[in-house]
Amino acid sequence: MRHLLSAGDLNRADAVRILDTAEELLGVASRPIKKLPTLRGRTVVNLFFEDSTRTRISFEAAAKRLSADVINFSAKGSSVSKGESLKDTALTLQAMGADAVIVRHQHSGAPHRLAHMQWTNGAVINAGDGTHEHPTQALLDAFTMRRHLAAEGDDGLEGKNVTIVGDVLHSRVARSNALLLHTLGAKVTLVAPPTLLPVGVESWPVETSYDLDASLEKADAVMMLRVQAERMNASYFPSAREYSRRYGLDTARMKRLPDHAIVMHPGPMNRGMEITADVADHVRSVIVEQVTNGVAVRMAVLYLLVGGAPADDTSDPAEGTA
Repeated sequence: MRHLLSAGDLNRADAVRILDTAEELLGVASRPIKKLPTLRGRTVVNLFFEDSTRTRISFEAAAKRLSADVINFSAKGSSVSKGESLKDTALTLQAMGADAVIVRHQHSGAPHRLAHMQWTNGAVINAGDGTHEHPTQALLDAFTMRRHLAAEGDDGLEGKNVTIVGDVLHSRVARSNALLLHTLGAKVTLVAPPTLLPVGVESWPVETSYDLDASLEKADAVMMLRVQAERMNASYFPSAREYSRRYGLDTARMKRLPDHAIVMHPGPMNRGMEITADVADHVRSVIVEQVTNGVAVRMAVLYLLVGGAPADDTSDPAEGTA
């Protein structure tokens, strides 16, 4: 695997290898010295053309824990504001010796173009492109689900029911999760108003529903999506109150879930709209855990793409370090 551009690029073996590596790396955060020498001397660039908090900080923490040198690039205050193209920006960063470029861009397909036009010699990792995909978010979501739901000895999520609720139309997280969870054996149901389901969703490996209440009773995990008002140029539902009434997760709805089910959200949350504050902070919510797991998963991705681990390497990436 040269780049990570789409969750659809991962076969089951690739996905399980990343998740297993993340499991080994998760313990680094609990050590007195939270550093491994794995990527010492390598340069990782965070190339963010779109605002981000969790993803950028998570990738930065992951790279630094692997001892890489990190360059943070933000479009605001850079030559991009003067009209510099993605190509020229990438060529400039390549001249500085980038071994990995983590790209977040407002336009779908930007990371693919960066990788396939060979504007950089480093590995390209998609950190979210437009309304297209966000593969590392799907990986950390699957990692979190596997830790809570997978049977002992099961490396995937066979037979688990995952319900994803909300603004699927604008959600790159929903697209990546639909692909990856299907690869890992889970059954995915997308729940949204008809106006917030994308054209062509019938070709996705998912079921769709307009009825949240009916979908909760069989769910092993329910993932709430943020309503992305900043991407909407029309009215997709009557009002925020009506949306919350029909598609928001509150305490009453949470009681419909099986006792073992978990509540997830990729963040940032609109508390009081797609999820109430008491549910977000409930003991069955794993939203904060998703953030913690995100660092381990991104460490695993960087280790496997940049660290040069051979395909048959079964050694522990955290072995023999302080």
